[in-house]
Amino acid sequence: MADKEGNIDAKDFGIGIPQKSEHFFLKGNANVDWGMKDRLSRIFNPKSGHSVMLAFDHGFIMGPTSGLERMDLTIVPLIEYSDCIMCTRGALRSIVPPTCCKPISYRFDAGTSILTDLNDQCLQDIEEAVRLNVSMLAVMVAVGDPNHEGITVRNLSKTVDMGVRYGIPTLGVTAVGKNLVRDARYLGLATRICAENGAQVIKTYFCEEKFEQVTNACPVPIVIAGGKKLPEAEALQMAWRAIDQGASGVDMGRNIFQAEAPIGMIKAVRMIVHDGATPEQAYDFYQTWKNENK
Repeated sequence: MADKEGNIDAKDFGIGIPQKSEHFFLKGNANVDWGMKDRLSRIFNPKSGHSVMLAFDHGFIMGPTSGLERMDLTIVPLIEYSDCIMCTRGALRSIVPPTCCKPISYRFDAGTSILTDLNDQCLQDIEEAVRLNVSMLAVMVAVGDPNHEGITVRNLSKTVDMGVRYGIPTLGVTAVGKNLVRDARYLGLATRICAENGAQVIKTYFCEEKFEQVTNACPVPIVIAGGKKLPEAEALQMAWRAIDQGASGVDMGRNIFQAEAPIGMIKAVRMIVHDGATPEQAYDFYQTWKNENK
């Protein structure tokens, strides 16, 4: 308790100077709670408004895919160059150092694997997410899947409710199955459904035509999924085109950890996402880094 004596009388009240109210930098999230804004500000760089997310949650449906056989050897060295990591609780507890101090986009649903029909998902316990101090809850939504669309949209809605209660934003992840297409019409529908159901951030795929229509019609930030492994020059070109057409970041996995020089690749992606580099500049940096660090 403060002493009653010896205090200096208050006198600097800033009369005539209005208090500034900072406008939140991230699209569509000006009215969310303080805790949610704090978490979003760790995922997205407030200066660039963008994020480089490193995804290595593939094992929860694909097992030890190439590059993820020994995550302690392949993923841990990459974490420091990311803005956010996207992973499962198993990977988080087993290989991610608690001292890495990176925000976590947490795979909050679980379900069927590549051996069966995908998208039959259930949700985890929100208390587990709180225990792990995660910054975002990632939930897959299978728009257009006749068997699982309703299940996954309900999962998203429940996750948003729990996230709002605890100040944790939700990442709606649009699924693309064998019967669904990656065009602007479908991606526009899927991303809008996720946003309309309350997701604060959306993860979806880039499409070759009219991607700017997808980002402009979505009232919250979109980050693109890297998808299948591409040649490094093509992956950097895709990242640049996505950012140029309104994406707020990239969430890449295989296009980073399966690259010939993964550290050089994630640094090149950062140049595009945060520094405005062209894909040619980023690829030239990647080639130089790879040759100098063989």
